[in-house]
This record gives sequence, C-alpha cells and structure tokens, in this order.
Amino acid sequence: MAIRIKNQWFNADKPKSPRETASAMAFIVWRVTQNMVKQMREAKFDIDVGPSYFAFMREALGFLCQVVDRMAFETLPAQERVEFTSAMIVRVAEILEESEQEWLGEPASGLESWRNQFIGMCNDLGDVYSDFGHGPEGPDFAFVRCFGSRLEEVLPAKDRHWVKDQVMAYEVPEALEMVKRGFQGVYSKEPRPKRRAGHTGD
Repeated sequence: MAIRIKNQWFNADKPKSPRETASAMAFIVWRVTQNMVKQMREAKFDIDVGPSYFAFMREALGFLCQVVDRMAFETLPAQERVEFTSAMIVRVAEILEESEQEWLGEPASGLESWRNQFIGMCNDLGDVYSDFGHGPEGPDFAFVRCFGSRLEEVLPAKDRHWVKDQVMAYEVPEALEMVKRGFQGVYSKEPRPKRRAGHTGD
C-alpha cells in the first residue's frame, strides 16, 4: 500500500537551497524505506528490530539514495547535484543514526559512528551501482537485481531464495514511484493547492 508523502512546499515561489531540498528528499527516502520494511514483514520476511533490521534499512536507504542521485544527475546542474546528493545522504545518515542509537546503542569500540558508517557505505555503493543504467523509467533490471542480491546477504537463510522476486516484482516498483513523485514535488515551482473552504450545515 502506497503511503501519503508531503512533497510540496507551502511557499513554492521562494528559492530553495540544495540543502533544503535534500533534507526534504531525505525524509521521503526514509519514509519510503520504512514502508518497504513494513510490507516485507507483511509478506512474512523475518526482519526483526535489531541488527538484521538495520542491515536491511541501510541497504534499502543506500539503494534509494543512489536512485535519487541518478535523478539529480539527469535533471540538475552538476554542482547543484553534488551539493544536493551529499546533503541528502548526510541527512539520511543522521535520521538513521538516531534510530540505531535508540535500538542498538553506540557502535562497538573502535568502530566509526553509525552516521559515518552509512556515509561510507553510500560512497562504496556509488562504485557498486555505477555500471548499471538509469533512465526515465528508473533503474534498469541489473541495477534492481543487484539490490536484491545485496539483500540476500542480510536476511535469514529461509528468506534469501525469495527476496529478489519480492523486491523486483513488488517493493521496488512501488518505492520508485513514490520517490519519483517526491523528487518531482520538492523541485516543483507550482504553488501548493489551496484547501477548499469548509462548509457548515444547517
């Protein structure tokens, strides 16, 4: 089931900085990823809150950040795209870190902060997904299949055989549609539709 996502500015005429749009997009990516996890659980995949849950979240968030970066590459000036993507990943890392600290506590001694671990993973994912295509319809088959393959590594053995089919057939298409609408919305210059005036009865 698609979730409702706020993706329009109240004051669309006011110019927004790459950091402002990135923050809005980071929240959308976060909400879409949470929805993906919820639906995977409803499909009987074991993704319990704990290390496995956050391993799944990191992979899904990283995948969607890569997709959004491709959208930005195709639509934004080069420098703005770099600023936007960098700020979005940092903001996603901050949101993720708040949740990881609540449920997992601090990382083990000697490890980087949760925030820096996610940012480092996103840097690595840039190379992992770099050979795959992305067009008006979104990431190509190999791009999405690679994501499914990475999820196999973080799910219990009983779920690994089915995860590619689930994400490729159901979860990714829905997530991509919501992310695409979100990206178009945060960069839209159209004013937010006014609410209709309420009517009172007799």
